[in-house]
Amino acid sequence: MTQGVGFDDLNSVKTSYGKLFIVSTPIGNLSDITFRAVETLKNVDIIACEDTRNTKILCEKYDILTPLISYHKFSESQKTTVLMDRLKAGESAALVSDAGTPLISDPGVKLVEEARLAGIDVVPVVGASAILALLASIPRGDEGFKFIGFLPRIAKQIENLLKSNRMENLIFYESPNRLLETLSIISNMQNGRKMAIGRELTKKFEEIKVDTVENLLEYYKTNVLKGEIACMLYALEENNEDETFILEKIEILRGLKLSDKDIAGVINSLYGLHKNKIKEILLNKKVTS
Repeated sequence: MTQGVGFDDLNSVKTSYGKLFIVSTPIGNLSDITFRAVETLKNVDIIACEDTRNTKILCEKYDILTPLISYHKFSESQKTTVLMDRLKAGESAALVSDAGTPLISDPGVKLVEEARLAGIDVVPVVGASAILALLASIPRGDEGFKFIGFLPRIAKQIENLLKSNRMENLIFYESPNRLLETLSIISNMQNGRKMAIGRELTKKFEEIKVDTVENLLEYYKTNVLKGEIACMLYALEENNEDETFILEKIEILRGLKLSDKDIAGVINSLYGLHKNKIKEILLNKKVTS
């Protein structure tokens, strides 16, 4: 695959196959689209999009006359076949999502996989991303983070996910109708945990808040929740380990008749938690024998 390929490459070199362009589109403010994205969308033979109605608004603003074809999670298999036939016939195609960068919690993985297997060039046309918009506007102690897409819908699955990623800056998307429930689950598990929430990013009523989960829960109980939401749950600090998590492990190990010293050693080895914190809980008799 040619490095740094642009749209000029389509017209200058004729190959048997077309090219698949993965084009990022604005996440809210239509002015955030790049010149390269507009040029690409104008010159490909077809644009595959989640919802043709949404993409039509963008196309009308920038006089993009390229035909649109719907490509969403319910038609992904069928439309992948259609697009692959056209790419193999030498046509070029662009894949876009309703907002942001395709394949990031959006359809497209199947098409990209099949294109690469067939030897078709897959060309990224970079642009807006809600994840990066949030990260660029909030304080962080370090660069590390983990993106997990949308949270599971079952409370126990959310709890398990948060427990196994307790020491990560955890990035995820959430819907307005589920945010309060999610905040309640986190608050019940890990009291005082810090979180950032970005709502309506790049739009007129953009809102970015950084606070404890409890304060955010109270705030959103009385404030309107609309639009796309991106969140970052801050990693637990070393001096603020989740006592609920430690308590669960202590109870299990005490059931195995281990001594307090052995319990502290096992939890420290498995989870990297400070022995002093574990011993403090044991000494304060927060777990009954």
